[in-house]
Amino acid sequence: MDAARKLAERESGKQPFLGVTKSVRGFEWRERLGGHGRAIASAISQRHALPELLGRVLAGRNVGIDNVEVFLEPSLKALMPDPSDLRDTDRAAARLADAIGSGEKVAVFGDYDVDGACSSALMARFLQHHGLQPHVYIPDRLFEGYGPNAKAIEQLIKDGASLIVTVDCGTTSYEPLAHAKRLGAEVIVIDHHQADEILPDVHSVINPNRQDDVSGQGHLCAAGVVFLTLVAVARELRRRGHYVDGHTEHSLMGDLDLVALATVCDVVPLEGLNRAYVTKGLQVMRQRHNIGLRALFDAAGLDQAPSPYHLGFILGPRINAGGRIGDSGLGARLLSQANPLEAQKIAETLDRLNRERKAIETETLEQAMAEAALRVDAEPDLPIIVLGAEDWHKGIVGLVASRLTDRFQRPSCVLSLTKDGATGAVSGTGSLRSVAGVDIGGAVRAAVAQGLLVKGGGHAMAAGLTVEQEKLEDLKAFLAAELSVSTRDARAAAALEVDGALTPSAANQELITLLDRAGPYGQGNPQPQFVFPAHRVRFAKVVGDAHIRATIEASDGSRLDAIAFRAAGQPLGDLLLEANGGMPLHICGTLRRDTWGGRNRIELTIQDAADPRKQS
Repeated sequence: MDAARKLAERESGKQPFLGVTKSVRGFEWRERLGGHGRAIASAISQRHALPELLGRVLAGRNVGIDNVEVFLEPSLKALMPDPSDLRDTDRAAARLADAIGSGEKVAVFGDYDVDGACSSALMARFLQHHGLQPHVYIPDRLFEGYGPNAKAIEQLIKDGASLIVTVDCGTTSYEPLAHAKRLGAEVIVIDHHQADEILPDVHSVINPNRQDDVSGQGHLCAAGVVFLTLVAVARELRRRGHYVDGHTEHSLMGDLDLVALATVCDVVPLEGLNRAYVTKGLQVMRQRHNIGLRALFDAAGLDQAPSPYHLGFILGPRINAGGRIGDSGLGARLLSQANPLEAQKIAETLDRLNRERKAIETETLEQAMAEAALRVDAEPDLPIIVLGAEDWHKGIVGLVASRLTDRFQRPSCVLSLTKDGATGAVSGTGSLRSVAGVDIGGAVRAAVAQGLLVKGGGHAMAAGLTVEQEKLEDLKAFLAAELSVSTRDARAAAALEVDGALTPSAANQELITLLDRAGPYGQGNPQPQFVFPAHRVRFAKVVGDAHIRATIEASDGSRLDAIAFRAAGQPLGDLLLEANGGMPLHICGTLRRDTWGGRNRIELTIQDAADPRKQS
């Protein structure tokens, strides 16, 4: 640690927690709150009559003293903007109202991930309620790639569509959407991806991340933007008197379960309107009204009230499995399904595909991890890991990139290389994942501008690209140069932030109930992390898909069940197995209520561990 960093820590009041400067995963453990933060926490507790721990949790997530009530009780009434605040929303709402009034043929062009499936289902359910039968088209990710393409657009128009609505895509699809205009169709783009200064030549583009949008809603996922758009359409229909002659309004509030699912799975920040979406959406989801979601609950064996954990790790992967290795449209069809038998069939298919996806991912991940470890060992300051192989499945490269980023704490790009049967040319289709503070989407857009990519785009934390093999080495060099400073700074600042220390006896139902008040947790609102100091591992074994199940014990004999996901064969898993029944460890993780199978217990999800003997 350099002198500047030590000085900054002294000034902030943040010191290495329990003296841990390098954990088994390579992190320094740091108190989330410095001196100023602790003062804010105390003020929050006193003004709002809250327990001290809850005040610390809120202060640690930058909740202002005056915003506590809205944060703890997020509501759409308080947090939802006027949809007209987003550019082009009123224009698009009027066009969709026209289509509904005239019974126009509308096509919905979506994306194959959870956000795309939910966005497509939201639009389809709304239009179906108003008497239309929209054609929902989800491109095959393996053969068509991401976003609109001219061939698909042409077919939709040939099938009668005069209005095409793209959801979770379209912002940078200039030529395919220009082709739609030449063929006489109008296009509405509803998206959230980063946008260039020049937008497609279409009827309207609703995207809070377009450069001329000042709504302040750039943190929304696509489904969140679609929801606001549909609120505007319903308002316009109401203004026109559509609902006074026998027509009924669609219950948009009843579709908030889809918005919540997309918000969690797209890993957008759980702040502002997103908190209300997830909070209210989970309440709707617990009622199990959506036929498709209910079938997916059953297929996954989910018999408890859903939480963000279940959305992100149980439901989301199954919906994604269709796009990754099966039929890209399965997710959207499931979530807009009205037939319970058909929903059951689709849900069971997605569950099977998810199991197959896991098997493919495991094999690829082993190869990628081994190769990445060699590269990082040879070049410890490597700004970005770029790997690719011809036998790696296109559908799982994003998952593998996420695992590499988590393991090596730097951006990763994983490519599936494909040879063109006619020309013999090799190109790579890849996914990139990043770490906080490194804008991978910006780097990809810069590579496009430099002519290094066939296409590419995305967010700060995730992106996709297509590159010709002959330009791959130039791309590696460009990304390394582009990201060297930000990756270096991000890795230097990387730390595991700790909210406090606990013992098993304190990890009880009352504590979880208290912590739940500051939820839902996720990106931008991290789940509280606690350290269990000098606890012994009394039981540890490998279970399931490379998980480590364990029991930890305090000096007073109190015990807590724990699990470390995907830790087997990794430094964390090795340490837990090595310490089984022996040396005490500092163990850090998050707590959750486990009610699976009718149980009601507290479980620790282990995120990291440190050997006290090896700390400075």
